[in-house]
Amino acid sequence: MRLLLDEMYPPTLADGLCAVGIEATTVAAAGLAGSPDAEVFEAAIAGGYVVLTENVGDFARLAADYSTAGRQHPGLLIALSSRFSRRPSGIAALVAAVQPVAQQDLGDRVVYLKAATSS
Repeated sequence: MRLLLDEMYPPTLADGLCAVGIEATTVAAAGLAGSPDAEVFEAAIAGGYVVLTENVGDFARLAADYSTAGRQHPGLLIALSSRFSRRPSGIAALVAAVQPVAQQDLGDRVVYLKAATSS
C-alpha cells in the first residue's frame, strides 16, 4: 500500500508508517499543500496512492463520485478525529490502525479505521 496523508497529518505519521513497511508521504511532501481536496484525490489516484484523511465529508463524496462515474481509485482510509489524535501521542494508534488494512486490496473502497481496544 502507498499512502498519501492529507494535510492535517504531520510528517512524523509518514515516518511511523514507513518504519513498519508502509510507504507513506504527506500532501506537503508531494507539493500539494493548500490544494483543493479534488486535486489531492486526483494526484493520489495518478500516483497510485490510497488517501488517509479525517475529512470524511469531502473525500467520501469524491470517492463516491469517482465510482459513480465508473472510474477507479486505489482506496480511501478515514480516521475519524473522534477516534484518533493527530498529536504525537496519537501517532502509534494511527499506525496500528493502518497496519491491518495495509495488505488488503482497497481498490474503490472507503474504509473507516478502527482504534485498537484496550483489554
